[in-house]
Amino acid sequence: MSHIVKIGAATLYLGDAYEIRPTLGFHDADVMDPPYLFNNSGGGAYRAARGASDQIVTEGLDRGFDHAIVSPELCGAVVIFCHNDQLGDLIPAIVEDELNDFDALLVADMFAALRPKFRRAALLAWIKPNPAPHRNKHYLADIEPYIHAWNQGFAPVGDHHDMHRWINAGSMPSKVYGHPTVKPDAVMDKIIRNVAGESVCDPFMGTGSTGVAAIRAGKRFVGIERNPAHFETACRRIEDAVSMGAA
Repeated sequence: MSHIVKIGAATLYLGDAYEIRPTLGFHDADVMDPPYLFNNSGGGAYRAARGASDQIVTEGLDRGFDHAIVSPELCGAVVIFCHNDQLGDLIPAIVEDELNDFDALLVADMFAALRPKFRRAALLAWIKPNPAPHRNKHYLADIEPYIHAWNQGFAPVGDHHDMHRWINAGSMPSKVYGHPTVKPDAVMDKIIRNVAGESVCDPFMGTGSTGVAAIRAGKRFVGIERNPAHFETACRRIEDAVSMGAA
């Protein structure tokens, strides 16, 4: 049984995304930051000062997600954040002629299910000037990728100068909202500006960054979050966004 809160043009569900999302019908865009699938061990001396890394493990945000939650029957477009390591297993069969060489080299196995479902896709990046200092025998995580895939009628929109495939924005400290992977407002505002349509759903809402951006953009929002503490934070943030819009 899910708990439902309605705030202005937003409807928020406390519960399991895999159970709730299929019941919510069609939305113009699903925008999500699902649990990544990556090795979050290591960090050495840096890890003690980066409690967010341990929180990611504690909350199971490093175990991946069921890709079946992404469905063209439920949305015209989808935006999905992912970890760099999820871009490693290439599946050439999923790449169509419409993708340029850069995309073709980087589309990953987690998006194999997207290609037969969505007509086109692009790889984009959030560039971080202040990445986490530990790198686990890898490069610094100063680029965080996300995919925008869409079907006919839901192609990316926006002013010509707002159509870059990257955005430069500082990371949000976990202490601000008590969540280890909060996306900054600048990143989510750009994404919401670039998705077509008037309704947005986030099945992995966290503390509500997608919802805040959607409300600011004058769109309807539906969010789902399983963690009660993060859900309450999302409610407060979205209520503030609604109040500011009404002022």
